Amino acid sequence: MADEIHEPDRVPGAPHPRETATLIGQEAAEAAFLDGFNTGRMHHAWMLTGPRGVGKATLAWSIARFLLATPDAGGDDMFGSPAQPTSLHIDPEHPVARRIAAGADPGLVSVTRTPNEKTGRLRDQIVVDDIRKLNGFFQLSATDGGRRVVIIDAADDMNTQAANALLKMLEEPPERATLLLITHQPSRLLPTIRSRCRTLRLGTLDGTQMQNAMLQADVDVDASAAALAELSGGSVGEAMRLSLLGGLQIYAEIIGILGTLPQMDRARTLRLAEAAAQRGAEEKLDLLFTLLEIALARLARTGATGKAPGVEAAPNETAILLRLARNPHQGRAWADVGHTALARARHGRAVNLDPAALVLDTIFKIQSAAAA
Repeated sequence: MADEIHEPDRVPGAPHPRETATLIGQEAAEAAFLDGFNTGRMHHAWMLTGPRGVGKATLAWSIARFLLATPDAGGDDMFGSPAQPTSLHIDPEHPVARRIAAGADPGLVSVTRTPNEKTGRLRDQIVVDDIRKLNGFFQLSATDGGRRVVIIDAADDMNTQAANALLKMLEEPPERATLLLITHQPSRLLPTIRSRCRTLRLGTLDGTQMQNAMLQADVDVDASAAALAELSGGSVGEAMRLSLLGGLQIYAEIIGILGTLPQMDRARTLRLAEAAAQRGAEEKLDLLFTLLEIALARLARTGATGKAPGVEAAPNETAILLRLARNPHQGRAWADVGHTALARARHGRAVNLDPAALVLDTIFKIQSAAAA
């Protein structure tokens, strides 16, 4: 039986980007796009770049609503020129916004990875047929002022044939069409594609912005927003994953265990390993190793700089990091153990070693480094 297909452009447990009313923390990117629109320098293709989960898809859908609902800049009628827009916001009750929310606006197409017809499983690439179908879309009768908008999420996922098909469209762009390419790693795109796009760079979110974004997604984070921002690298998508999987509690356990070094609390370590190894806990196991990597990186950075990170992501973290990484030599040692122990863990995951044994082996390697 085919696995259940999830929307590839949606973080599990979070609203779809088309349902997100407000873009938080990306005012500079929004202003850059509005400047192009208001000055008549609208590019036919825009590349939205930045870390995963910082709002690139939300911005793309906001731009799509805006373009399909807003008259051209500089146009006028018997009442004079309309005021230049200062925001991408479109009233949710606007007909365009309602159609987009329902996935039924004829002026918009979203290109994502699609299910394989033979297996029913989601492909790991955007294939050439996903791009070629845009030819038919561009040939349809124009609506809403003649604009058409395409969102490709993520452009990084295109295979070579799909990328070449898109390049042909960018070389001869359809009239009054705007293509929005969401990319987490622009270097994976063809240089000729990058050169034909204008770039909008999105940054990471701070604690306050993270809290606002999480509240908008109906996730109450209270005082944990700063810790989520710290561990997620300012990515809302990653913060959602941490919140939904209990990442802050897992990280607190990791730091608590590190705090017992060099002896190490074996009973506590065993409980952590057993919890991550339960049936159906694959996501938590992956998250555990991600958080172990973060903890070791923070130890290495503490030793190298002589100071702990400015935001505590777990109780007593600052004191524990400063005790275990007192100088650059210890910082380098933690960086080394992070590289070797976690490389070993990744290999173990790849060959399906027992999860609990793998967690214990990794933490014992960390204990050995602390005792050295």
